[in-house]
Amino acid sequence: MTRSKTRFNVEKTDAEWRELLTPEQFQVTRKHGTERAFSHDYHDRKDTGSYNCQCCGEPLFGSDSKFDSGTGWPSFFAPLEKGAVTETEDRSLFMRRTEVTCANCDAHLGHVFPDGPDPTGLRYCMNGAALDFSKDSKGE
Repeated sequence: MTRSKTRFNVEKTDAEWRELLTPEQFQVTRKHGTERAFSHDYHDRKDTGSYNCQCCGEPLFGSDSKFDSGTGWPSFFAPLEKGAVTETEDRSLFMRRTEVTCANCDAHLGHVFPDGPDPTGLRYCMNGAALDFSKDSKGE
């Protein structure tokens, strides 16, 4: 039995995560997978709101930092708050990248690259399956 534990003591077995998530969400968030480009509608979503962690519900990114990167994945130039996400070096697949995870539950979200727009110059390239969108009440 594999257990994942984070600094906030979100502790669940793989079986418990599988009960809460779809197979694709589980593969992306708990097994560090990647969905196919253009396979999730969040890459093209224009509504006002927040993009929250699919696993724990923590707010991660706002629609005001979302931009169309043309990559087929939802892209943001900054998290909602400093400390909402954790960044670590990822040397898998014979590449050197920076992995982005939820700081609350350690869910794999995607990667960040230094080719984004102003004001940060960063592109947080996230998997739509790792996110859950909450529409702003002002945007309804």
